[in-house]
Parts: sequence; C-alpha cells; structure tokens
Amino acid sequence: DRLVFEYFELSVVLHLEMLLALKSFVIYYINIYKLIVKSSMRTKKLYQGIFKPKNPSKYTGDVNNIIYRSGWEHKFMQYLDSHQDILEWSSEELAIPYLSPVDNRYHRYFPDFIVKKRNKEGLIETLIIEIKPKSQTKEPAVKNKITKQYLHEVFQWGTNQAKWKACEQYCTKRGFRFCILTEHELGIK
Repeated sequence: DRLVFEYFELSVVLHLEMLLALKSFVIYYINIYKLIVKSSMRTKKLYQGIFKPKNPSKYTGDVNNIIYRSGWEHKFMQYLDSHQDILEWSSEELAIPYLSPVDNRYHRYFPDFIVKKRNKEGLIETLIIEIKPKSQTKEPAVKNKITKQYLHEVFQWGTNQAKWKACEQYCTKRGFRFCILTEHELGIK
C-alpha cells in the first residue's frame, strides 16, 4: 500500500509540474500577443472620424458622437442614414458580455451596428451587424512556423468566435438576427 501511495503522490506532483509549465507557456504567448497588439496600434493608421447624419432622427444614441473606425463602417453609415427601409440604427451602443478564450475572463463586445429595418415582406426586423474583413471571418490555416502574425491571427480568431457566439445567443433570445458583413457584401474590392 505504501508503494502505491508513493507512486500516486509522484504522479500528482508530476501532473502539477506539467500544469505549471503549461500555464507559463500560455502566459508567455498571451504577453507576446499583448506586445503585438500594442505595437500594431502605434504604427497602424486608421481611417476614422465622426459621422454627421443627414437624418439624425433615425439614429438612436448620441447623434453628436457617431464614430466610425474604418472606411467600410463610414460607407455603411451613409447607407443606413439614407436608405428608406432603415427605420432606426445605432453604432456601438450595445454591450454584450463574452468569455474571452485568451485570458478566460469576461469582457464586453460592442457590435458595430444595431439596425431596425423593414424587410422585403414589409415586416420590421432588428439586426445586429458586424463589419469585418473576409480574412478575419475564416479560421487561420495551421502553419509549420509560429510567427507573431500567426499568433495574432489565432488570438483574433478565437476572440471573434467568442464575441460572435455571445452575440448570436443574445439575438436568439430577442428574435434578432446577427450578420457579419465583409467587403464582399459591402461591394468593396
């Protein structure tokens, strides 16, 4: 019995050491990811600004603080503001909690748009819309060499999947639809 106990004790110790090593490995790659994100935020020029609607009564939220973070969002805002079937819209006014796979903590996801519109049948429907490049809507291909770019793509993919799953659940509970629009749907090449 003593031998079995010592074997079990050794097994537990080895298992704990492996878990600690794995935890260190994950923390190391999370820190690398944070460095990548911080450095890309400093060097990347963003196309952003404040949108001034021609039809402010359609916007639900602070009409003086409608911020677009890309040219694609700006183009979509122009569409929402001018299209006759769009009854109401807002931009980043809703916070949906989601569990991040990167740090296993809850964060808030702010979808790009909430749109209330009249559909082709004349019925009113509510959509939650995210604008993303097509490349960010596909799982990154597995690569032989782990680069900073690859790690960024994997972390971004995992985070987006967690956000979108939470948003789909939010929409299902309320009878809304969740859509991801890419350059293809926006007519951008």
